[in-house]
Amino acid sequence: MNSYWKTFLLGGCAFAGGTAGSMMLNSPVSIQAQTTRPAPPSVTANFASPQQVSERFEAVIRQLAPSVVSIEAVKPAAPGKTKPTEESGSGVIVKIEGIPGFLVITNNHVISGAASNQITVHLADDRVFRPTQVWTDPESDIAAMKIDLDGVIPAVLADSDKVREGQWVLAFGSPFGLNRTVTHGIISARDRGQVSLGSTIRIKDFLQTDAAINPGSSGGPLVNMDGEVIGINTAIASHSGSNSGVAFSIPMNMVKRVARQLIDKGTVSRGYLGVQLSQALEATEAIRLGLDKAQGALVESVYPETPAAIAGLKNSDVILEVDGVAIRNENHLINMIAALPIGQKVKLRVWRDRRPAMIEAVVGDWNKAQTRLKN
Repeated sequence: MNSYWKTFLLGGCAFAGGTAGSMMLNSPVSIQAQTTRPAPPSVTANFASPQQVSERFEAVIRQLAPSVVSIEAVKPAAPGKTKPTEESGSGVIVKIEGIPGFLVITNNHVISGAASNQITVHLADDRVFRPTQVWTDPESDIAAMKIDLDGVIPAVLADSDKVREGQWVLAFGSPFGLNRTVTHGIISARDRGQVSLGSTIRIKDFLQTDAAINPGSSGGPLVNMDGEVIGINTAIASHSGSNSGVAFSIPMNMVKRVARQLIDKGTVSRGYLGVQLSQALEATEAIRLGLDKAQGALVESVYPETPAAIAGLKNSDVILEVDGVAIRNENHLINMIAALPIGQKVKLRVWRDRRPAMIEAVVGDWNKAQTRLKN
């Protein structure tokens, strides 16, 4: 077990490949009473036989195997240490529309801090090579590596917005150094964001799966039964560091958006408002504020000279909607604002003093704001 994994394991939960971090699952659950229940599907309705299911698994594995890679990265010695850190993980070869050539997609935490000449990629046919260029985005934990190699087979990429809860999936990776490992499960939930994975990861919108994912699986693909990549395996919720049936993958549509910006601009442009949000709007707090639903993003504080301050947002406001879109929780708000163009005007419906109010704000530039803070 490498040092990065050991360091974060103390928090009680883990990144899927060689890393871990403290994690809290606070997502509110809405339970609605029903007087009638829909009839379950007939047990004879077009169910595949065990043999058919097995054959489908085999076909998907054969299709994906050439596209899955294992990755080793040598990083500079950590503060107070004398030896470099060795990190291992997984990745997948892809071809993204609008980007020339082939890329290996993995997690930032697998290769962050390692120079390109210290990263080794192992193909399924046992060839090894080093990437010619590397792009990373710590805020989403996405990394892309340029490869100049003939005879590679890219995976087919899915529209992850079409993923449904209950769909069967296969997870590919190299847990514990065991290359070409495949596990299966279902999509347990979508839009998981109430997850704490360390200080750098701010953009979180995970697919949750119960497919077995363990250290070394970070960066490997999560695949549907059509053999399409729907996500990149990133983290597990675990007190022991091993699989507990709760794992998280970055949706492929987010990966594609981030990769395009990284390669086109060298960085990812993101919007911001300038507020500190509560980790969750608890039911008791919602009742205290006069809300009938524990939904929305609760403002804990407003930073001065930010778009939020200029717009007039206040402490204890609950942001309920952005341009008519209902906000589920604080992470939903962060992701939505981050994806908007810099300078765009947005209408915020907020809950203040036990009544709704409308506020107009202008989306600010997150990267420029961070630069000002550092200076």
